[in-house]
Amino acid sequence: MTKERKRDFALLLAATFFYFTGPMSVAPLAAGFAGSLGAGEALMGLAGGLMNGASLISRPVVGNLADRVGKRALTVAGALAMAAAALGSLLAGSPGAFLVARVLHGLGFACCSLSLSTWISELLPRERVASGMGLYGMVTAIGMAVGPAAGVFLYHRAGYACAFALSAALSAGLAFLAWCVRDRGLSLPAPQSAGEARRLGIVEWRVAPLALIILLFAMPYMATQAFLVPLAEAEGLEFSVAWFFPLYAGVLVALRLGLGRVFDRVPFWVFLLTSVASTTGALLALALMRGFWMMALAAVLMAGGYGIMCTVCQSSVILLARPGHRGLANGTYYIGIDLGMAIGPLCGGFLFGHLPAAWFFPAFLLTQPLILLVYALWWRFHRAKGEAR
Repeated sequence: MTKERKRDFALLLAATFFYFTGPMSVAPLAAGFAGSLGAGEALMGLAGGLMNGASLISRPVVGNLADRVGKRALTVAGALAMAAAALGSLLAGSPGAFLVARVLHGLGFACCSLSLSTWISELLPRERVASGMGLYGMVTAIGMAVGPAAGVFLYHRAGYACAFALSAALSAGLAFLAWCVRDRGLSLPAPQSAGEARRLGIVEWRVAPLALIILLFAMPYMATQAFLVPLAEAEGLEFSVAWFFPLYAGVLVALRLGLGRVFDRVPFWVFLLTSVASTTGALLALALMRGFWMMALAAVLMAGGYGIMCTVCQSSVILLARPGHRGLANGTYYIGIDLGMAIGPLCGGFLFGHLPAAWFFPAFLLTQPLILLVYALWWRFHRAKGEAR
């Protein structure tokens, strides 16, 4: 990489941290904030998942915009939309107004997610894609963990307003960092036939099973993120569950740095089985959580589950993508993430309103055998074609 590309790469990593930390700082508060405005349990769950639902629906349009206006312009526009949404949430006087702000947040989130990840991958030489995207994945995981911890911390000490103000400031910082990148992200994908071009903005079916797998891993994590605070308050726990998120982030950073080249050498199925076992243990620990150390164990295990699979799945998506379809494959991966982030809180809202709190986390154990089923069908399909997966 040239010196200028290294500078741009560093700026984009910093921008990525701001991008995930900003919206995630209010993610665990959205359901509770909607409740404070008078929303019932169903609307609370909708508020928790609506941002990612709006992000998912807008992805086909965003994919086309990235090719036409450039990734720098799209990232800046998305960041400013997220800042406006966070500030608009402060002015919301009803659940309906807050839901509108969450939709705007989702549109901005979609613009930034696809443009940043594809932008970074295009800056990297081919022989450095895996390690470079590993760094990107580590930064996203840190942002997704630090953001909720910071938001919950501010909420407990200063209320919702400070948490939403932090989110707005971080999104504004993202816009500034993206604008400072010299590469405008104008590179276009390889020319496609008319039939292929029509499919570019939808999905890359070659990596769709990976998107489904990460969806199922994301559901329990996002439900935990959205409802850990209300569940702790309902159970009358006498310690701060906000520590769950920095513990998760710290363990995840240690795992990703410690594993290093192991990601390149160990087969996908080994990571999958290990992560399923780890996520299962995390959900059981959360179900039995009555003190700090059981919560800490859950954070460690969740990092070994969802946290590790985010890196493994995204790296696999890039490696499996057809030539000239990296952006489409990345978009397919994020569709899985978006669906998991949207469905998880929605399911959490239903469970929170209709089942005893003790059944909240055990109910999400159903996602783990489904993951194994998806992989088994995928493996059988490729075995029949004589391909190793």
